[in-house]
Amino acid sequence: VLADGRQVLVLVPEINLTPQLESRFAARFPGRRLVAMHSGLTPAQRLSHWLQARIGRADIVLGTRLSVFAPLPQLGLIVVDEEHDASYKQQEGARYSARDLAVYRGHVEAVPVILGSATPSLESWQRAEEGRYQRVTLARRVGDGALPRVRLFDMGTLPKEKGQPPVLAPLVLAALQQRLERGEQSLVFLNRRGYAPVLHCADCGWKSGCPHCSAWRVFHKGERTLRCHHCGFTERVPRACPECGNLDIAPIGRGTERLEEQLAALLPGARIARLDADSARGKGQLESRLAQVHGGEVDVLVGTQMVTKGHDFRRVTLVVAVNPDTALFASDFRAPERLFALLMQAAGRAGRDAAEADHSEMWVQTWHPQHPLYATLKRHDFVAFAGTQLDERRAAGLPPFSHLALLRAEARDPAVALAFLRSAAEAARPLPDADSVMIYPPVPPPIPRVAGVERLQMLVESGSRVRLQRLLARWLPTLHELRPAHKGLARWAIDVDPLGI
Repeated sequence: VLADGRQVLVLVPEINLTPQLESRFAARFPGRRLVAMHSGLTPAQRLSHWLQARIGRADIVLGTRLSVFAPLPQLGLIVVDEEHDASYKQQEGARYSARDLAVYRGHVEAVPVILGSATPSLESWQRAEEGRYQRVTLARRVGDGALPRVRLFDMGTLPKEKGQPPVLAPLVLAALQQRLERGEQSLVFLNRRGYAPVLHCADCGWKSGCPHCSAWRVFHKGERTLRCHHCGFTERVPRACPECGNLDIAPIGRGTERLEEQLAALLPGARIARLDADSARGKGQLESRLAQVHGGEVDVLVGTQMVTKGHDFRRVTLVVAVNPDTALFASDFRAPERLFALLMQAAGRAGRDAAEADHSEMWVQTWHPQHPLYATLKRHDFVAFAGTQLDERRAAGLPPFSHLALLRAEARDPAVALAFLRSAAEAARPLPDADSVMIYPPVPPPIPRVAGVERLQMLVESGSRVRLQRLLARWLPTLHELRPAHKGLARWAIDVDPLGI
């Protein structure tokens, strides 16, 4: 496409991958004019890059989801990297899916679109099964590395210490020590920030809840704070229980900060670093930490999903996933799909160097080793996992075999939001196509209150996308008319193809 004098748009899901990708693209396509588009740019940089794209001076535009709107007069190709990633969905304001818009833009402008992923979204996979998309498979890893051996450890077989299981299973700890002796790197993955999810008083049962949200405030030991990860409300850790004055308030559970501390005790002398949204908050901290890992200055990297996506850690030969079971039993039907993708991504950080690939492995510490998801993960068998999930969704009438929208309403008083949604449902009944669309009763989301605002949602479902969209188009003016009659309604919105239900 570049040789033909045309432009290429490359979308990536995470801003923290952009600096690495910029250097990769610049090295791979020397002499080509490359510009980046993401929220980390200054207004002057953003304007300059936008103008270069607009006048055709940029050969390659590399950016996050907003880049799908970049003006490209000679567009010849769109690439969506990690197309399954939820970051492509804009969930506030003007809601859109950058991946779906990329596909539509390719259709409108008659240019090819490449959706890249080791774990494609089941919607994209089903379209390939139906022949609407062409499937192209990479039979081997770039660099001739091998996929790591995936091993499961049943945490239920371990004796508990003071009622708690050990941080790491003995076999997992031995694998980490083996890597230290060889001078190789390990990655320990736990998808939970902070030191502990909650502080607890054993005497009266007090827990560190957020006064503004239906959620716990997370204990951050380094800052000595309790912070809500939903509204941001932060306070110093109390010296004693606010309810009964007990001085012995203790953390429950484990986050990356606590895991880092526990690993330091288990692996004396090891150089341990942590990478999550807290440790990479300051300017340049992320790049500095990644440079340390790439430079061999870190033996064990502890982190959240930030460490699992797209990084090319050449010295990593061991990945450990600490207790990822929560998603196996979540109420959201997409939770298993997200968990499988995340664990596959994590496993993909090991064995990227062909010289080290033969002994690379991933350990998963789980309480449910017999779960079918782990069976397919052990075989790196996405095809079998996707087939099972699609069979279940077909039987249940879930996407991609049905089409969904959510009408969300927010108010200080939940009765106001409920009244609005019920009025909206009544207004939809006489509309054309209403008989082919199912409108479910209003329900609260998993976290119903955020920043003092109560939230409710109403699911709309149809077997036909055309009929769903026709109903939504006719419903929208009615919803605008209903709004003034419900005093106290903070806001409402329709989200088509919602990611979380």
